Amino acid sequence: MELRSASLTVAEYFAGIGLVRMGLEPGGWNVIFSNDISPKKHRLYRGFFPDKSDHYVVGDIFAISPQSVPQTLLATCSFPCIDLSLAGNMSGLTGAHSSAFWGFVRILKAQAEVAPPLVLVENVHGWLHSNRGADFRITVQALNELGYVCDVFALDALRFTPQSRPRIFLVGAKNTGKDLSPAEILSRSKALLPDALRRSVLMNLDLHWSALGIPEPPPLMTGSLSVIVEDMPEADERWWPEEEVERHLQMMERAHLERVRALVDSPSFTYRTFYRRIRGGLQRAEVRQDDIAGCLRTAIGGSGKQFLIRAGHGRVRMRTMTAREYARLQGVPDAFPIVRNGIEALTGFGDAVCVPAITWIATNVLNPLARTYLARQA
Repeated sequence: MELRSASLTVAEYFAGIGLVRMGLEPGGWNVIFSNDISPKKHRLYRGFFPDKSDHYVVGDIFAISPQSVPQTLLATCSFPCIDLSLAGNMSGLTGAHSSAFWGFVRILKAQAEVAPPLVLVENVHGWLHSNRGADFRITVQALNELGYVCDVFALDALRFTPQSRPRIFLVGAKNTGKDLSPAEILSRSKALLPDALRRSVLMNLDLHWSALGIPEPPPLMTGSLSVIVEDMPEADERWWPEEEVERHLQMMERAHLERVRALVDSPSFTYRTFYRRIRGGLQRAEVRQDDIAGCLRTAIGGSGKQFLIRAGHGRVRMRTMTAREYARLQGVPDAFPIVRNGIEALTGFGDAVCVPAITWIATNVLNPLARTYLARQA
């Protein structure tokens, strides 16, 4: 069955700067409603989609009238991860931020028969561990109670860009006529079903599952950080002065310092990323040993920003990664303008999804599911 964008409509919750939309559009999906609480993220969204942002409602999801949301085929939910993340406070689904998931559930419940038949929910791996696994169970259970049978899989941005960014994706479908045992889910490789996710499914065999025919994802990248580095003149003021570089070298534990020194005399430039961390009451600079970036995060707080080292030709230089580098790590093409810079842009990208990962899901998971659903309705 041919898919047409008129049918592939989307309500995008926790839309942020629009990277879910950017990932869905190549698959033919058409976002007709978006919501996020942040006016700053909306400003970045408008920069990406200046002619199509009138559907974006800025405000608390609990304040949205369900009747004001247009009927769509799909609803996406990238609810806040702060209370689920190992880098956050692990307060779970009762936390001040991640509890916004219940605002999403409230809208679906109120929409009743006209609720989207398909949902895509995304969050960090900490979702599986939060409150000893109870939060993941409650999430699936809440969707089950609304009539959705669910599939779940993991996907890492590192399969598409040089950024380690593993995420969990939950797909729910209504009226499928299928309520299968999760045996097909449990038969998947670790690429889609890492051990922690396997344990979560095994702990919840009594819930309503329906395995989709999900293919193996692309292999993990092993390097190519240099591909996303923004070309910058030696005299650019964004490079840190020598004394600041030396200060950060002094902040490194021996193993991290040796990683950098091993690259200094290379006849070519090598790039590494690092974070600043508090260890034993002291601030440390912790350098990755591989040719990829760590997981981008919101740039608010002491450990949120990611920094860049360039070593080679007898010298070490350092600087904060740029908004464009963050964008490239999230798979955003350079053709998309970044209308805000500084912390606002870094936070927007750090709090978002990897665009090509979403496109892969649209092509290999959502489109086949939509095709089946629409054929059954015809």
